[in-house]
Amino acid sequence: MKITARLTVLACALGLCVPAVPSYAAPIAPPGPRPAAPTAADTVRTARYDLGDQAFQPPASLGYVGRAELAADVYYPARLGTGRHPLVVMQHGHWDTCADAAAAAENAAALKARDRALEQGDEAEAARQQAIIERTSARLWAWPCAHGTAPIPSSAGYDYLARELARRGFVVVSVGTNGINATDSGQADTVYQARAALLDRHLRMWQTLARSGTGPLRGALTDTRTGAPVAAGFRGTVDMGRVGLLGHSMGGGGVMQEVADSSRATWPAGVGIKAAFALAPTGTWDEQPVTRTPFAVMWGTCDQVNSGLYFEHNRAANRAPIFDYTLTGGNHNFYNRQWSPSGGQVASRDDALPGTAPGTCQSQYAGTDHPQQDQPRLAERAQRQITVNRVTAFFERFLQDRTDRHPLLTGERPFPGEPASTVTTEYDAGR
Repeated sequence: MKITARLTVLACALGLCVPAVPSYAAPIAPPGPRPAAPTAADTVRTARYDLGDQAFQPPASLGYVGRAELAADVYYPARLGTGRHPLVVMQHGHWDTCADAAAAAENAAALKARDRALEQGDEAEAARQQAIIERTSARLWAWPCAHGTAPIPSSAGYDYLARELARRGFVVVSVGTNGINATDSGQADTVYQARAALLDRHLRMWQTLARSGTGPLRGALTDTRTGAPVAAGFRGTVDMGRVGLLGHSMGGGGVMQEVADSSRATWPAGVGIKAAFALAPTGTWDEQPVTRTPFAVMWGTCDQVNSGLYFEHNRAANRAPIFDYTLTGGNHNFYNRQWSPSGGQVASRDDALPGTAPGTCQSQYAGTDHPQQDQPRLAERAQRQITVNRVTAFFERFLQDRTDRHPLLTGERPFPGEPASTVTTEYDAGR
């Protein structure tokens, strides 16, 4: 029998939750000890590799036109030791590719001028401003970026999450997808497959490095602080049989494509993807079954992007546990620090529509069942803390067999310090 529960943190805090132990999980163990605070000898180290802006070409069979970078930010425990650490691979979503501040300012001014001209019925001026918009957009969405213009490092926007995972024993690889972002226009039917193929390529490179210390990544990692080659021995210390994926926005769509039942045969030999977490994932194909891999979806009620209905479309047939988290007042950009206003990056912005009252935003539920209404706005820091709580517990549960994390994930037990009623949880244990 399938067990479906819709719980809120507030209800659990009031003692109204009914615990449910899924058949997939082992009996819930008592909560384990909290991880010790990091010390100077137990810190997280960071590295990066970049094999070229156009080193990746999706398989010709997809029909996708365009090349992308093979680059990533890597976070790992300073003491890799002789143990085998699970691997988490992250993929960012669709965003501007080049940090051209002048183009961004000119583009924003032209957008306002065009809209004003349209209101006044001045079609000639509107057309002139539209030409400026197209010219400046081409600079913001170029790949590779123009000489002297830095790429927007969207892959680094999840560093707060990657560092916490690394502190808990995971090796984390956050891959760049600027090249796909610059070429995906008009290719919606294949872009998620291209993103999944990019994940495959990184997994293959890590499989070779972890198994034999060879392949394209041998000697390719450099310390992000010093630029020196990384001496860490990843050979024999990364467990490619315990891999998790995390994606945001269109990256979430790419991750869900990768774990779809139809994609499992394409996984690199010896790689076991055990779980996937999608942050505000988009989806044009999301009725394709994902029934064999545990997954979680998180989205916010003030998110203007139409997130995919992965939980709703799969809960009737899933054989593994699946989770859906709704953040009251959460929006699309706050998951990525490069995209958020506080980051100060070119193109960063708060994408929520302001509500009618101070401190609120307009809800963006799909369909007519939920008319727009004011929602208490979640701050960047609060949204990221909620994300850290669930993502780390999710991967600890499914990559490290931490069964004590189960009641936190289902909403049976609230995460300490979270505001009551901010997160609504749907959970289905599978068959």
